[in-house]
Amino acid sequence: MLDAQELRRRLKAARLYLVFTPGLVTDRDPLAVLGAALPHVDLVQVRPKGAGLAAQSDARETLEWTERVLALVESERSEALVIVNDRVDVARTLLERGVAGVHLGADDTPPQVARELLGSAALIGLSTHSPAQVIAALDEPVDYLGFGPIHATATKGYARGLGPEAAWLASMAASVPVFPIGGIGLAQAADLAEVGRAAVSSAILTARDPAAVARALRESLALLED
Repeated sequence: MLDAQELRRRLKAARLYLVFTPGLVTDRDPLAVLGAALPHVDLVQVRPKGAGLAAQSDARETLEWTERVLALVESERSEALVIVNDRVDVARTLLERGVAGVHLGADDTPPQVARELLGSAALIGLSTHSPAQVIAALDEPVDYLGFGPIHATATKGYARGLGPEAAWLASMAASVPVFPIGGIGLAQAADLAEVGRAAVSSAILTARDPAAVARALRESLALLED
């Protein structure tokens, strides 16, 4: 595992966060799609549970997919950080094999418990869905926040979004990196340039050319870069 300083350096510099849900890829090898996008992605969250499911991911399935992703990242010599969705137990098992940390939802393991289990170096992310949740999260031992949905998204079952302005306000209020998520594609990414970050899933995983889409998304998020 990378040391805490290096992990947080990469996190601070990160722009494009891919939530890797293999079930969204129906016509190709999911790892081939991930491999094509990988040069343009800064973080990969391994989320093997089906789109929109509320139940926690299966430990064995999460472990197996995370091992595959770690092997791919190593073989491609990528600097993308690999994050496990939900499963603190899987993240803990794979810390020494390259996992950077875990991403938690509101109903998952509490961040304080995850920190005690994973140690001080691991990254812990937390999903938030309102300004009040963003403020509350700042008292938790977390390194970054997901915030959304920004737009309506079938992946998570949200019919309405919070909008890009809410994402910008969240990023201004938070002392940690904020990744807007939810219904973000090429047409919406430029609206998040002031935030400079986004988490996506379907936009890349269902694209005919995932590498081109990932590259274009990252470029849109960097429009305001000096």
